[in-house]
Amino acid sequence: MSAIVRGAQLARMLNAWQVAVGVRGPAGKRPEYVVLANAVRGLLIDGRLALGVRLPAERELAAALGISRTTVTAAYRELRESGHVSSRRGAGSWTELPAGHRVGTSGLWTPSDDAGLIDLGCAAMPAPPELSAAAAEAVTDLEPYQCGPGYQPMGLLVLREAIARRYTERGLRTDPDQVMITGGVQQALDLLLRLLVAPGQRALVETPTYPNALSAFVAQRARISSYAIGPDGWDPDLLLSTVRAAQARVAYLIPEFHNPTGHLLPAALREKLPPAAHAAGTDLIIDESFVDLALEPELAESMPPAVAAFDRTARVLTIGGMSKAFWGGLRIGWVRGPAPLIARLAAARVGVDMASPVLDQLVATRLLQRRDTIVAARRKQLLVQRDTLAAALRAELPEWRFVLPRGGMVIWAELDAPVSSALARSAEELGVRVAPGPRFGADGTMERFMRLPFTLPESDLVEAVRRLAEARTDLDRPRRHSWSAQTVLA
Repeated sequence: MSAIVRGAQLARMLNAWQVAVGVRGPAGKRPEYVVLANAVRGLLIDGRLALGVRLPAERELAAALGISRTTVTAAYRELRESGHVSSRRGAGSWTELPAGHRVGTSGLWTPSDDAGLIDLGCAAMPAPPELSAAAAEAVTDLEPYQCGPGYQPMGLLVLREAIARRYTERGLRTDPDQVMITGGVQQALDLLLRLLVAPGQRALVETPTYPNALSAFVAQRARISSYAIGPDGWDPDLLLSTVRAAQARVAYLIPEFHNPTGHLLPAALREKLPPAAHAAGTDLIIDESFVDLALEPELAESMPPAVAAFDRTARVLTIGGMSKAFWGGLRIGWVRGPAPLIARLAAARVGVDMASPVLDQLVATRLLQRRDTIVAARRKQLLVQRDTLAAALRAELPEWRFVLPRGGMVIWAELDAPVSSALARSAEELGVRVAPGPRFGADGTMERFMRLPFTLPESDLVEAVRRLAEARTDLDRPRRHSWSAQTVLA
């Protein structure tokens, strides 16, 4: 049976959808039914309205929104024509994916043809120049593995040794048997949830947090509880009390240059987290995707210890990968944890995808040998781009507020009004794709925030902010609602 969204539910999700009525597009002011259709598309874009969901009847939605049924009928027709809704007479209307669309880099539904679009929905960089040489060397490394079947659920020993060595260098003594290779960080999280979390069990996440992590918890049918990160980062007393009170099966945290806020978890709080989790019976899943991307040289030399360094009761599971510091196209991630649990995880992984590709693992091994050179270049480039984006925001959108991150790849901007979703839709019409704040909240809030990566060239960042400022101005232009016109009756 298809999932059904009721009129009142959809009305709450649409929230202030009429904020964009009268916003000028290529053809001038847009009618109300077009704005409503765009608002529904926006829910699909930011992931709050899933595919295959049955929409409320026209009369029901009209009553919930306090508008005419004619407007809803026209909006549904608009959605059918754009391929976002399919309908059968007497049976209802369902959300669907238009032909020629795909899942974009940020998890959003996007058109296949992205020519001319500045994509700020993705926090990732192109491959480093060293990739070609690493790939060529990996091919020469392949011969010894060709005589076997190629299935190694734990991952190649040579790569696990390299990763274990890196953890040991950071002060966290690690054996290769404590490391399992996965198909990226997202799969590492997914496999841990499959093993640890039964449907209906509670999971604690930060808010805001990484949207694809939220998707993984939802797919596992976990009961999500959240802890809010403030403008200054984590409140120690509140975080620890929340961990103890939630009694969650797992808690997911991003302590290094948190995605999307950019905060860095202090060492003192890292030390207190594992004991608090142990007391609550909670396993900590620590996402270290951005751990190598401290942008300030003095910080890179004095990063706080890994959370797992304070673990005395086997409660901390660390996930990491090659996507951020190296290249997202190399789908190599890993899990570090107690050896017995890693062995169980590898056994469970066999039923999912058997093992990671051998050649990709060899490429990753060669890239890790060049880690110092690659990471240093990434930090230098990202530092310049961060400062360029920050300067452009201060010049073009001075009412927006943000804390300049000391690492990572994104700025978490607080807007001057709760218009994030409407602004994202307006900006895409001007050729800029952004991920609105509600994508990063478990409950669809965060309308006053927007994540802005600084992973594009400087010229693109400056132009993207200019277009965002234009789109923000458009939202404030005087608008005339269709129901405000005087009607003469005779």
